[in-house]
Amino acid sequence: MIKFKTVLASAATAAVLAAGMSSAGADSMSYSTKMGAAPKSKADIVDTAVGAGQFNTLAKALTAAGLVDTLKGKGPFTVFAPTDAAFAKIPPAQLNALLADKAALIKVLTYHVVSGEIVAADVKAGPLKTVEGESLNVTTSSMGVKVNDAYVIKTDVMASNGVIHVIDTVVVPN
Repeated sequence: MIKFKTVLASAATAAVLAAGMSSAGADSMSYSTKMGAAPKSKADIVDTAVGAGQFNTLAKALTAAGLVDTLKGKGPFTVFAPTDAAFAKIPPAQLNALLADKAALIKVLTYHVVSGEIVAADVKAGPLKTVEGESLNVTTSSMGVKVNDAYVIKTDVMASNGVIHVIDTVVVPN
């Protein structure tokens, strides 16, 4: 298997769930929705992301991994969604290899998903357990919020079954 971590100089957050992920929890964030959070959309996470127009590669990856139905499920989910520009940081041959390797793709995509709904107002620095099983490292500073080495560039994109936080880099598990 290709070592994607070495290819990605910086990592960020984003997207997907596999069966059984509902048992994954957050180590350092609460699941309550704070007052003032954006209103819920009537669309689920997948339809909300597709409608945004900047997650075409993510949508393609979710389809290839067979995770679309999962993320259209009841939830709630928190997805750190890499943009098309984030996926463009991966060399084309390596991205194509990842898209062709369903097991590796599921591992990477589920690393972008947390069980439960975590809005920006609830963010705390520290580890955050993903559906994949490993934890993301959340840091906060005057520069913004980072998940591993990825910056969160937009928060609280509310969906009917959770929330999307947009990240600028694809993050990969160890």
